[in-house]
Amino acid sequence: MIRLKDIQQDKVFLTLINNSSAYLRARGYTDHGLRHVSYVSETTAQILKDLGYDERTVELGAIAGYLHDVGNLINRKHHSISGASMVYSELRRLGMDLEEICIIVTAIGNHEEEIGKAVSPVTSALILADKSDAHRTRANRLESDERPSIHDRVNLAITDSKLYVDQKKHIITLEIVFDQEICQIMDFFEIYLSRMEMCKEASTLLGCRFRLLINDLEFLGQLSIG
Repeated sequence: MIRLKDIQQDKVFLTLINNSSAYLRARGYTDHGLRHVSYVSETTAQILKDLGYDERTVELGAIAGYLHDVGNLINRKHHSISGASMVYSELRRLGMDLEEICIIVTAIGNHEEEIGKAVSPVTSALILADKSDAHRTRANRLESDERPSIHDRVNLAITDSKLYVDQKKHIITLEIVFDQEICQIMDFFEIYLSRMEMCKEASTLLGCRFRLLINDLEFLGQLSIG
C-alpha cells in the first residue's frame, strides 16, 4: 500500500514539485513549492479527518494535496489536467491500486477554479485546503520591494489565516487577518472571488456551510454562485 511518506521520499515527485515552483516564481506567482504543497496536504487530510472520513480516505487526500500542483511544470493554464496525467503515470509506476489512483487524479484534475468541480469528498477537501493557503509567507517579494505583483501584495497583507471545521454545526470557516495599509480587501477579491465561490461549493458537497471572515467581518453574503 502506497502511503504519503512513500510519495514524499520519491525523488521524481520532489523534482517535479521543485521545478513547478521555480516556473511559477519566474512568472511572478506566490510560493507553490514544498511549503505550499505540505500545507495543502496536511489541511486536506485534517478536513477529511474532522468530518469523520476513514483513515485511508484521509491519506489519499494527503497524497492528492501533496501532488496537486505538479502540472505547473508545463504551464499554469489547465495545470490541474496536466498534473493529473503526470501523477497517474507516476503512481502507476509505484504500483498503487488503480481505484485509489482514480480518487487522487480526479481530485487533482478538479482543483483549478477555471475548470474544476467539487465532485467527491477528497476533491472538495483539496479545493478548500488549496484555496485557503493565503498568507504573507507565500509571497516571493518583500513588502519593501518596488511594485510587487498583486499576488504578492495580497498575500503580504494577510498576516494570519486559518481554516477550521465545526463538525457539530457543519460549518467550515476561513478566517483571515488583513492589513489594509498594504493593499485593499478588494484586491483580495480580485484574485480570490472565484476561489471562495469554489470553496462554498466544496463545503456544500461535504455537507457544510462555508464562512469567510476577514478582520472579523463575514463576507459570505457578498458571494454568490452561478
